[in-house]
Amino acid sequence: MRFEGLNVAEFFSNIKGKLSKVTNAISGNSDREPPKAAKGNKLNSPETEAEFFTRTTAVGSEYVVEEDPAPLEESEINWELDPEIQRYQIVKRDWEGLKRLIAWLEIEPQVTSLQTQGKKLLRPGLSLLETKLTQKSDSSELPENSAPQNTELQRHTELQENSAPPENSAPQANIKKRIPRGPKFWIGLGVASIGGGALIYCLWILYTLDKGLPDVNDLSAFNRDGTLTIKAADNTILLQSGPATRDKLKLKEIPELLVKAFISIEDRRFYKHRGVDYQGIVRSIVSNLIARDLVQGGSTITQQLARVVFLNQERSIRRKVREALLAQKIERELNKDQVLERYLNLVYLGSDAYGVADAAAVFFSKTVDKLTLAEMATLAGLPPAPSEYSPLVNPDMAKKRRNLVLQEMQEAKVITEAQAKEAMAEPMAVKPSAPKRFNVVAPYFASYIRKELPRYVSPDALEAGGLTVETTVDLKWQKIAEKVVKNAIEVDGRSQGFEQAALVSMDTKTGEVKALVGGGNFKESQFNRATQALRQPGSTFKGLVYAAAMAAGFSPYDSYEDEPIIIDGYQPNNYGKKFSGWRSISDALTRSVNVVAVKVLMDVGFEPTIKLAHDMGIKSKLSPIYSLALGSSEVNLLELTNAYGTLASQGNFIEAHGIKRVINQRGNVIYQANFKPKRVLDKDSAAITTWMLEGVVQDGTGGPAALNDRAVAGKTGTSENVRDLWFIGYIPQLVTGIWLGNDDNYPTWGTSGTAAYNWRDFMSQAVKGMPVEKFPKLPELEGRKGSIKAKPVEPKRIIRGMIVNEDGAIVPYNPNPEPKYYPPQEPAYQEPAYEEPAYQEPAYQEPAYQEPAYQEPAYQEPGY
Repeated sequence: MRFEGLNVAEFFSNIKGKLSKVTNAISGNSDREPPKAAKGNKLNSPETEAEFFTRTTAVGSEYVVEEDPAPLEESEINWELDPEIQRYQIVKRDWEGLKRLIAWLEIEPQVTSLQTQGKKLLRPGLSLLETKLTQKSDSSELPENSAPQNTELQRHTELQENSAPPENSAPQANIKKRIPRGPKFWIGLGVASIGGGALIYCLWILYTLDKGLPDVNDLSAFNRDGTLTIKAADNTILLQSGPATRDKLKLKEIPELLVKAFISIEDRRFYKHRGVDYQGIVRSIVSNLIARDLVQGGSTITQQLARVVFLNQERSIRRKVREALLAQKIERELNKDQVLERYLNLVYLGSDAYGVADAAAVFFSKTVDKLTLAEMATLAGLPPAPSEYSPLVNPDMAKKRRNLVLQEMQEAKVITEAQAKEAMAEPMAVKPSAPKRFNVVAPYFASYIRKELPRYVSPDALEAGGLTVETTVDLKWQKIAEKVVKNAIEVDGRSQGFEQAALVSMDTKTGEVKALVGGGNFKESQFNRATQALRQPGSTFKGLVYAAAMAAGFSPYDSYEDEPIIIDGYQPNNYGKKFSGWRSISDALTRSVNVVAVKVLMDVGFEPTIKLAHDMGIKSKLSPIYSLALGSSEVNLLELTNAYGTLASQGNFIEAHGIKRVINQRGNVIYQANFKPKRVLDKDSAAITTWMLEGVVQDGTGGPAALNDRAVAGKTGTSENVRDLWFIGYIPQLVTGIWLGNDDNYPTWGTSGTAAYNWRDFMSQAVKGMPVEKFPKLPELEGRKGSIKAKPVEPKRIIRGMIVNEDGAIVPYNPNPEPKYYPPQEPAYQEPAYEEPAYQEPAYQEPAYQEPAYQEPAYQEPGY
């Protein structure tokens, strides 16, 4: 019978082989060679069969017996037992199996010591018992001339001799076999039954436990509960939160002396066992009993790894059994070096340090290759009780533990006595540093991923944690985007009155978000303006309105009059309140004429336009009002960029996304992105719309976005009172959107051309080395039919040639209004109110002494 990870027949066969052939050094069923350790110490690779045979069969060992010992002769057995006992078959006990088990466990010295002490304690009692048995034996012997006994014996003998043999002797034989059994027989039978049942139950428990063991092949993908790791497209870690190992090392990057320090104190026989060290278990029990303290653990390094990855700290027999089974399974799948590498990267060493690299930084502010011997021993002593042995929390205990590790290393011949003494003499010097926290790269993109995660992963998986999220971000483009946004705010923002900017760039063929920046400084403001800010898109929404018109069968050459008009009380105005007469749809889009956009929306209808916009990627609510054509309904940058990406992919919508795959703590993929393109706009309508948007960049408001080596299609946008500045543009492979503005909606004094310029700054760097692809050609327009049905809006009242003035009155439009003259007015005179000044006592000040200047007296002529 075989089931996952356990073959019962093979299991017991191996146990039997170990017990019966220990002298032949059969210690495992793995045919892999264990990794080699350093020569010259006790942590070397397993000893050879010859060495093991010599050691286990050494002269003087009272536990090892020969493979096939000769049976004892009858004369060698001197049984002096009660005649009543002699009625039953004597069971000869052979302790050979136990002796071999003792030899296999290599605990002969401990057992010998226990035997010696036991004999000393039991010798008086055994002597007294021997005396009583001798007396009983003497009193039970019959005298030679005892008549009654002889008479009875003779009568019994004569009865047997004179009795004629029965015709059929078989019944007599059966009668002899049916002699009533004594109480010892039934007790033995009960014990055997209970033992058999217990054995079957134990086998069943082993079966169920082994069947439920997890797969250990993906051990390297393990993450602890409560952790979250977000990776870029190139596997660079963007964010890592929770109890995670920040700095993982390869085994070859860890100093050999540090590795041996852990082996010396945690699992000296690491290279000799196969996951569970039975000798180590017994040794640890004896050592702990003698020391009356927990000085040695019985779990191997492999068992500790199994507990960290697959189990918990529950104290139960079931957990210990699963731990042992898992350790053996791990060692069947991984070699010793792989086990060590994973253990040294995952073991918790206190102070939020997971793994030796993190601990070296936290306690000593060093990398592992710079650690001293004393510091290595300090780290190696931490696993049993990281808080109690922490040099930051309890320096005295940490020093004692360090010295114990050094002593173990010396006994294992890893270091010399002189090295141990020198390291023990060192003071417990630490240089703590803060543990590595959120080392966030691309913080706005990472925050977007964290908010998206609940869409794809169950609440239970999120609560359990230990997730690794593989994302779509291109770090090269992300860094370019962050720099462009920073420069836009610091340079253009100062002169044009905006304090924030956002940028989104995504692959048009896959929908993967390649770069996303939601603001200028994540530390100052975590508000993500690329995904959370709802702003009026202004004229950038016209691209979707004209796409709906083309899908309804309109031609880019259809003409509309740009005129003053009031529709159901709503008056669309152009920039500067100028009107230019008849224009084609294409020209009206190039010049961003508002009146024509509103008229086209009326002819297509609210319902078809809104439906197509949602199908193309707009998720926000769109209101069926005339100003929708001018971008009055608020959207975010990501969804508007996604909608333009549908045009770039020739009418195929692929939802913008940043998550490729999510892996749980066991290495299982619990989410895999599988976004398929969906046709929402026919190819011809998409191609015509793109052709018109090319004209916006070539001859219209989007001129600053033009690239030197390839065509660009896109649209600028400015919301009411110039609060928002937009440009959404694309090439066949990539679509990018930029927004500039203020969080408080305060008007700017810039133009949408600034957004187009910054778009060009990003794209000119991102497309370096990218093949040049051309947009589809303008399809045949003659006789073309639409793919959607228009549902024109029927307004209740239209007033042409009239406008609403500043006073709210409807007046005729004057194309050349005279500027209003406001004569200067002399301000009315106001008598200033008199206020008596408050009296202040002048402060007395001692006049400074001045030396009188000497002056020569003027000469006077003496009078006569």
